[in-house]
Amino acid sequence: MNLELSDEQRLISETAREFADEEIIPRVRENDRAGRFDRELARMMGEMGYLGAPVAEEYGGWGLDYIGYGLIVEQVGRADSSARTVVSVQTSLVCGSIEQWGSEEQKREWLPRLCSGEALGCFALTEPDTGSDAANLRTRAQRTDSGWSISGNKMWISLGNVAEVALVFAQTDPELKHKGLACFLVPTASSGFTTQEIHGKLGLRSSDTAEVSLEEVEVPAEAMLGQVGDGFKVAMSALDKGRYSVAAGCVGICEGCVEASVAYAKERRQFDVPIASFQLVQAMIAEMIVKRDAARMLVLRAGDLKDRGEPSTIETSVAKLYATESAVECANAAIQVHGGSGYVDDYPVERYLRDARVTTLYEGTSQIQKLIIGRDATGINAMTPDA
Repeated sequence: MNLELSDEQRLISETAREFADEEIIPRVRENDRAGRFDRELARMMGEMGYLGAPVAEEYGGWGLDYIGYGLIVEQVGRADSSARTVVSVQTSLVCGSIEQWGSEEQKREWLPRLCSGEALGCFALTEPDTGSDAANLRTRAQRTDSGWSISGNKMWISLGNVAEVALVFAQTDPELKHKGLACFLVPTASSGFTTQEIHGKLGLRSSDTAEVSLEEVEVPAEAMLGQVGDGFKVAMSALDKGRYSVAAGCVGICEGCVEASVAYAKERRQFDVPIASFQLVQAMIAEMIVKRDAARMLVLRAGDLKDRGEPSTIETSVAKLYATESAVECANAAIQVHGGSGYVDDYPVERYLRDARVTTLYEGTSQIQKLIIGRDATGINAMTPDA
């Protein structure tokens, strides 16, 4: 693997950094305080091409490689994880699933609008009682004369209140378990589709999060993404892309923690010297740098494998596990460097910690990532005693 970025990749990263500094960072604190979803910023990211960068050009994307896409996500995540969530959900979960599994008609109907930011999408998989156990969804899809009727509830759905289309996962036959799962493209304006905003979140306060209710929502047969039984594969392939995106965004959090801590330590004085001269402060910053660099290398490895079309599920889980846990640790250390100043939102580090914490939970918890990695290493499914 060549760890040196190409000229194009460096330019992509530099441009994304400039955009983040000029357009995202000035909005972050007030959006976070108000818990306000910034639709205008989402539109701007669409205009920059960040909401569908890996999608083929014929469908409105850039046709960008995964390393380039990861560099964009890193810079957006460095500025604001709520904005990064928009990029991750729109690109990795929604656009990526439609491009990989959709019909030509579905691709041409939705992808150009999603890539441009004209429309937003959400990924409605998680339910109140079902997170990692995707094979046991309670949402049901029943055949009708004209297509399907979908009923159920979804929880923790990013962009659920603001999306124009939802990828809804439903069980067509509970006895079939994962072989009965199906995924549907459901316009959110459909009769029976309602949402409720989730308030009181620890972090990602300016990222929209919804509880979704579907009551006999009617969709035509051609709304299905793939075939009956493909739903599980759609979900797993999307989560693999999403984990890569989350990992890249967490590299950005680590980078933000390093930058903020170095700047603060050089300007903050104690005992007539900058605290940057204290060895224990330098040690905390050094540990952040090591975590940041290691996380970045793991993300680059996963992206390189994806770009070469080689299996990358395990490497993506490794990157997601390490980068998310490192983001939490870096943010915690950054607050320590800032002392009391780190506990208020005059500085970004308290928000980094609040925003980083959820990354160890969604797209598969850290414990799920360890199961994936351990099962691959041993060849034994730890959840099945006789396996």
